[in-house]
Amino acid sequence: MKGLDLARAFYEECGLKMLEQQFPDILDKIAVGLLGSGSECYGYDDEISQDHDFEPGFCIFLPDEAVVSEKQAFQLERAYNKLPKEFRGYKRNLLNPVGGNRHGVFRASEYFLEKTGSADGSLTLQQWFTTPEYVLSEATNGEIFRDDSELVTSIRKNLLDMPQDVFLKKLAGNVLVMSQSGQYNYNRCLKRQETAAAQLAINEFVQATMKVVFLLNRTYMPYYKWSFRAMRELPRLSVIAEILEYLLTSGNDEKEAVTKTGMIENVVSLITEELRAQDLSDEQGEELERHAYNINDRIEQNDIRNMDVFSAVM
Repeated sequence: MKGLDLARAFYEECGLKMLEQQFPDILDKIAVGLLGSGSECYGYDDEISQDHDFEPGFCIFLPDEAVVSEKQAFQLERAYNKLPKEFRGYKRNLLNPVGGNRHGVFRASEYFLEKTGSADGSLTLQQWFTTPEYVLSEATNGEIFRDDSELVTSIRKNLLDMPQDVFLKKLAGNVLVMSQSGQYNYNRCLKRQETAAAQLAINEFVQATMKVVFLLNRTYMPYYKWSFRAMRELPRLSVIAEILEYLLTSGNDEKEAVTKTGMIENVVSLITEELRAQDLSDEQGEELERHAYNINDRIEQNDIRNMDVFSAVM
């Protein structure tokens, strides 16, 4: 059984009854759902995933103490802990009293502050540039089962609303990394018979390309072990995932190098075509460096446009 389905069923059959009977006065002030770092929050869990941190459980998010008191929060934690210890054949884990739990009762502001550095999802310019996208992915994934007051929904909306100039800076920087690593350094390394360095160039090209693809889909790239799986499900440019997998898993002998060079140019063609289709670049060639600076020139705020083009690359 998928973790998200298990969490929803546990909430609907056990948690909701507890909340309605014991906490009817705050039910419309809290949010309930499942999100975070677990594979089940993406729907990617399988039998292997069940060897750790897999259980029937969900998250209850509370507003600040002015709305839901510390006493009520404590009572809610006790009630959550008293829910059935086993559900549909799956046993619940014991909650850690010192924190670090994936399920249970949380203050929404504290949860998102710890995860993203912002209590309400309003990131500063510096935070937009330095917060890893897998963190933003984990803060906005999963499913919210109930949120009458939009306590969590509003925070997640803020986190999903990346400023256009930040988007363009990230895109420009990663397109330039693609140019340097794939269109330039890969073959130069091979000419020097530096095959290990050539493969490092491939790795750089693959990572930058994946970031570009996720950006062009206006979604956050998850933690690396889920990035390929997530990429294959994207509505745009998902075909590139298979090409990138080959680039990573093949060697660099003379025949393979020729194949890889052709594949890099295929990826470049797909990316440049999408850039033009989304009106993000009007360069007609396939020299990615020119596209990168064309994208950067579209940034409206002078201070962001004039920052080093790599300033948003992580």
